[in-house]
Amino acid sequence: MSIKAVLFDLDDTLWPIVPVIRRAEDLMYDWLQRHAPQVAQRVSIEGMRQRRQELMRTDPVYQLDLRRLRHAVLAEAFRETGEDEALAEHAMAVFSKARNEVEPYEDVLPVLGRLRSRHRLGTISNGVADLGTIGLAHLFDASVAAWHFGKAKPDPAIFAAACDALEVAPADALYVGDDLLLDVQGAQRAGMRAAWLRRPDLGPIVADGAVQPDLVCASLHELEDWLARQTVKD
Repeated sequence: MSIKAVLFDLDDTLWPIVPVIRRAEDLMYDWLQRHAPQVAQRVSIEGMRQRRQELMRTDPVYQLDLRRLRHAVLAEAFRETGEDEALAEHAMAVFSKARNEVEPYEDVLPVLGRLRSRHRLGTISNGVADLGTIGLAHLFDASVAAWHFGKAKPDPAIFAAACDALEVAPADALYVGDDLLLDVQGAQRAGMRAAWLRRPDLGPIVADGAVQPDLVCASLHELEDWLARQTVKD
């Protein structure tokens, strides 16, 4: 079966996310120290991270919308200190701006540019990256985000929705992501083929015998070569 569409995860697939989040949190905390010092004295970056983990365990809605989760924890801190809660939105704006200041891996722009001539391209993400702000939206024919769709990976529904948006059957689509369970297993259970993209900067590959990717690669160049071979076979 030919591969008519290729869909991608975003964070840690098209760009490294850990340094981006750390920088965004640092900038937001610096803003708090200047504009809401009582909040900054009461909470820390690590403390807010732990509080978000608690809320995710107790309220499933926060598993779908990470921005809403961050805002909830921040607003809670403002209320507890008596600071103007409206300022929480300003702090979130600082975070969101920095969160979208990503640096794509070197292979992203050239490879996606070439793939567009042969495949329909899409994205599926559990995160809150804004492709328009980042400047990559023009490369994709459709993008589905968990916070907007209402279901998150590895739910088969979000993969099916993305295939529908691209007007392709799941069997004719390949999903590419860094997470063996959320991306690879989730896509395969939705009837898609799946590539496990393990960037070298993410550390050594830790396989799971229960999940068998259709392809394991370390770059989009390797993915492109594999897709070219599938085209020849078809």
